[in-house]
Amino acid sequence: MTLTPLMKRAQRLERNRSMVDLNLVALIDIFTILIFFLLANASEVDVLPNTKAIKLPQSVADRSPKATVVVMVNNEEIIVDGRRVALVAEVMNSGAEVIDALKSELAYQSTRALINIDKKQAVARDITIMGDKDIPYYLLKKIMLTCALANYSNISFAVMKK
Repeated sequence: MTLTPLMKRAQRLERNRSMVDLNLVALIDIFTILIFFLLANASEVDVLPNTKAIKLPQSVADRSPKATVVVMVNNEEIIVDGRRVALVAEVMNSGAEVIDALKSELAYQSTRALINIDKKQAVARDITIMGDKDIPYYLLKKIMLTCALANYSNISFAVMKK
């Protein structure tokens, strides 16, 4: 049986209709957007908060910061994770070596941690101090002593990379 031209045309249309047609331009656009999204979210993120009130000292340190409790100290106040704890003038005028408000805030921060540890065992926790480069050493010494007494003995200092 011979096929008429009309039947040949109908078979050709049927054959072409059954094949899957992909729009590659749209897929390339989607994959490009996906790649940019993954690259933007996979890069290293600054863990430390950015503040204009603190001018960090410069250093050649090459380790990137990790997520810890952050104590920010400028010329006016001491801040722990965004909460003002004490005023620098009051701390400098007091004769005590330990800053009680900072110690109680660090104790509160340690109870917020979701780590189940034996209470008899003393655990050394990590803390980062973002201190202005113009703060006196005596104040920094008080802060470090208070952190050590609150079991935050792994102390790191935030610096700007040269």
